[in-house]
Amino acid sequence: MTQRILSISGLRGVVGDGLDPEFILRFASAFGTLLDGGTVIVSRDGRATGDMLRRAVLAGLTATGCQVLDAGIATTPTCGVLVDHFQASGGLQITASHNPVEWNGLKPFSADGSVFDAEMGRRLLAVLDSGDFSYRKWDRVGDVQLLEASAVPHLERVCDLVDVSLIRERQFRVVLDCNHGSGAVAGPQLLERLGCQFELLGGVADGKFAHTPEPIKANLSSLCAAVRDVGADVGFAQDPDADRLAIVDNTGRYIGEELTLALAADVVLASDSGPVVVNGSTSRVTADIAQHHGCAFYRSFVGEAHVCAQMRKVQARLGGEGNGGVIEPKVGYVRDSLVAMAYVLQGLAAGNRSLSAWVDVLPEYHIVKDKLHCPGDRVPLACDALQAHYPDATPALGDGLRLDWDDCWVQVRASNTEPVIRVIAEAPHQTDADALCADAVDVVRAAVA
Repeated sequence: MTQRILSISGLRGVVGDGLDPEFILRFASAFGTLLDGGTVIVSRDGRATGDMLRRAVLAGLTATGCQVLDAGIATTPTCGVLVDHFQASGGLQITASHNPVEWNGLKPFSADGSVFDAEMGRRLLAVLDSGDFSYRKWDRVGDVQLLEASAVPHLERVCDLVDVSLIRERQFRVVLDCNHGSGAVAGPQLLERLGCQFELLGGVADGKFAHTPEPIKANLSSLCAAVRDVGADVGFAQDPDADRLAIVDNTGRYIGEELTLALAADVVLASDSGPVVVNGSTSRVTADIAQHHGCAFYRSFVGEAHVCAQMRKVQARLGGEGNGGVIEPKVGYVRDSLVAMAYVLQGLAAGNRSLSAWVDVLPEYHIVKDKLHCPGDRVPLACDALQAHYPDATPALGDGLRLDWDDCWVQVRASNTEPVIRVIAEAPHQTDADALCADAVDVVRAAVA
């Protein structure tokens, strides 16, 4: 085994090299044991290996007495919504999010439709480690019911957030890059409800990714070209499980993942103010927008569970991460690309302006991200070296190390989802951000060599 990552947030691994049906069966059995039976939503993101893993999941859940509602191919936020909608005991999404095609995994949801918090995650791992599973006798095993039109409850919640009539009047032209992920199920349905004319890239949810699945600039040249070719108002790119959204403006310019949350915050806070929570790797632009609207602003550790925990603590109106993940409590405590799309279209309709014009009036920062393959236990060495290298910066420890100056920052931390160290830097000018990130990477590389 070379590739398997197990944490309080769930499981990811390379199928056939760390992730196999036997381990999936154990994980699902532990999950069913933790829930003591009950109803469980199961869904998957469309990867070719998803159906094989689904069968192992169903075996583990039904063997521990769970009644399974199988939503088929669905987005990760849809899974969370369905847990709440059906008042289920929990949910399991079969996905590896933005990881390459050879990866897959499991993401657990609690009874309120949110991602597992740290306590629930630790309890699940303890059951898994013990191997003490509550397998039921023959007459008490669970069964499986297939759900039809599983995206509908999610779509209804999203549409309740915005002025559907106003958006429909504009008849926006949209290019949506689903990249053969589960967004191909719900994404077109949302755009139809909002009266958009749209072109689809990768519109079949078969997991045959047309490009590297992480929705970053280097992977979205085809989307940028398509937006220009059809004269679209906006281009949207989802990751395979559609919890993240990257955006291309009407000129074909990639404006990135970082501005997804900022644009959503600008729309929401203008009429419904309240605290905003982001993680420690997210651009300052969202903080500036919160300040502009007179709203409190908080940072959490990186990771969806940490952001959600802080959101609950401060009763946040909105939250999310700079990877294109918007968390809207009115829909569910989970990152949601459909929410992000709806809010961007609402902002375009209400502002009666192009996306490029809207982006150009936002505070401008440039964020640069890099990563190095490195064992997680060497991250403290990287943090110590970086802090010594920049003694004039204000340090924040706990989630790796973040160093802040008046107008820029740099962070180094272990990834929650890959066996890498992430290095992120941001500054008002691209050259300064590039230089800061490159310098930090050199320091980290020397420290962990």
